[in-house]
Amino acid sequence: MKELLRRLLTGIVYVVLLLSTAYLNSDAFDFLFMAFGLGCLYEFKRIVEIKGYYIFIAYLALWWAYIYLIHTEIPVLILLVITLIIDIALLGYLFTKTKQKFKKLELYLIGIFYISGGFIFLTMIPYNQSEFAKFLIMGIFILIWVSDSFAYLVGKSIGRTKLFPSVSPKKTIEGSLGGLIFAMLAGYLLSFYENSITSSQWLILAFIIVLTGGLGDLLQSKFKRVAGVKDSGAILPGHGGIWDRLDSLVFAAPFAYLTLKLFFYVS
Repeated sequence: MKELLRRLLTGIVYVVLLLSTAYLNSDAFDFLFMAFGLGCLYEFKRIVEIKGYYIFIAYLALWWAYIYLIHTEIPVLILLVITLIIDIALLGYLFTKTKQKFKKLELYLIGIFYISGGFIFLTMIPYNQSEFAKFLIMGIFILIWVSDSFAYLVGKSIGRTKLFPSVSPKKTIEGSLGGLIFAMLAGYLLSFYENSITSSQWLILAFIIVLTGGLGDLLQSKFKRVAGVKDSGAILPGHGGIWDRLDSLVFAAPFAYLTLKLFFYVS
């Protein structure tokens, strides 16, 4: 009961922090996710045993350039393509049954594009339009939270069929389907409050976020299992590390950004 209370209180503080920065001030939102990115990168670096601090310098330089300096389509497209290629390649690592050891350079590239690229595109999502789209990014947070919460509740209630037991023994197919259904319902309801995209587009976005977010969750579990650790860190009482809390968002962000770009381009 005490652990559940700690987890609940930490979750409330986390949600309030994210929603308040997104709603009140775009600069605060940018800074928060820059800091979260550093935290996730530190935890990733510790788990895969990367030495030195060059990866932090690369992240900060890349983040600063793409958030404040670069405003043309071609450099953004290049970063998006590289990030998606790295993410898709990591799915091969997730589903392979053979033990795979990354080279040092590969780990740096994964850190820079999987972690750093994920946070850069997460930060860029509300800038897809002429004004800072606070309700859009808040809606994406809500989709992830609804999916995670109902996947847990449905899985705990009626979950029987294991989803990926070798990586995450507690996740079930029933729970994942429950999370998807409730997230799509949330997406439909969100369309009444954020109408920059249509209700059908909200449903598509919800599906893509839940699918890629779930893969991101499993991918992070794979990294932890290979490293032999339970959590990526201990900074969030009851939740583990920052990467534990944001693993779904980090992986889903580039796919969500691409989806929104296609929506705005078509419309």
